[in-house]
Amino acid sequence: MKKGRDLQPLVSELTRQMDSKLDLLADTRSIQAVPHTLEGASDGIALAINGRGAFPTNSIADGQLSSRLKIPKKYYDRMNAAWPELLCTNINHWFNTEPEKRLVRTLDGGARAFLSEKYRPLDNWFLLEAILPSLIEAKAEVVSCEVTETRLYIKAVTDHVQGEIKKGDVVKAGVVISNSEVGHGSLSVTPWLLRVLCMNGMKAHSWGKRKYHTGNKMGHNVTDLDNAWELYTDATKQKTDEAFWMQVRDLVKSVMSQATFEWICNEIRQTTDNQIEGDPLAVIEKTQRKFNLNQIESSGVMQHLLKGNDLSQWGLANAVTRTAEDAPSYDRATELEGIGWDVVELPRSDWKIMTA
Repeated sequence: MKKGRDLQPLVSELTRQMDSKLDLLADTRSIQAVPHTLEGASDGIALAINGRGAFPTNSIADGQLSSRLKIPKKYYDRMNAAWPELLCTNINHWFNTEPEKRLVRTLDGGARAFLSEKYRPLDNWFLLEAILPSLIEAKAEVVSCEVTETRLYIKAVTDHVQGEIKKGDVVKAGVVISNSEVGHGSLSVTPWLLRVLCMNGMKAHSWGKRKYHTGNKMGHNVTDLDNAWELYTDATKQKTDEAFWMQVRDLVKSVMSQATFEWICNEIRQTTDNQIEGDPLAVIEKTQRKFNLNQIESSGVMQHLLKGNDLSQWGLANAVTRTAEDAPSYDRATELEGIGWDVVELPRSDWKIMTA
């Protein structure tokens, strides 16, 4: 399990972000891409919105601009690095030739996302506020959390729902709640297991419930500001979404229930007798290809598989989730925790092919 932040520092950071973020809904004809400089040197582009200022784009907003305007990403990046004036000319041409309303999400004075007007902001602070009562009721402890450039993660476990996969191999019931404020995936509530023996986390994502950030067009929920609009206050949005957050709270409790936990454990128990019959190195190579692991990750899985001395399907899954702890980013670590579950869910026929 990759540790991330403790809960209190996370709360402090989300509080700071609430004070710094700004959402603007604007017709693209009122947005102009302009070159941006930092300390006198060229530093990509910024989006200047009428009456609201200029917001330097980050890599996420750049990717969304590239995709929406159908500018090939390699060419976009080349212009952004070497000739931002040319990139601005391209962007401004399409902004004016094919106008539309877009949501520009900003943080700390920069443009962090360029999204559809139908995008429904589900802010991290309100998510945290919604789910904490459920975690307290379940007597759950937040053991790892993080907010990255793309997503928020909260991972919690309870000592009151636990069991053995095999004798002495104890796992605890948990939940991982994640959300993206910038269009990188949905809000999800997913069962998460913590293996006590090695403190590996496993994300049973096929059981997760997701809420995609789509809704009605925002034109009905904005105030006109000379062709650029600021969304209603967070307090108003919070009240509007109150019923939704109550559903999320109930879902967190359901995911951590004894019934869900037992079903997942039974799935895992079926894998403990599925042994690797062939060369472990060949199995790791097939695992790398099937689940798109890089070379460093593949080497880590091999190392932890041999160290764990469990050449079973469950042992391979644990080698993957242990490798998650060494991932350079929290986002990738969480993805690897999900890949561990993918190994568990491999049908017997696929397992035989992989381990032959």
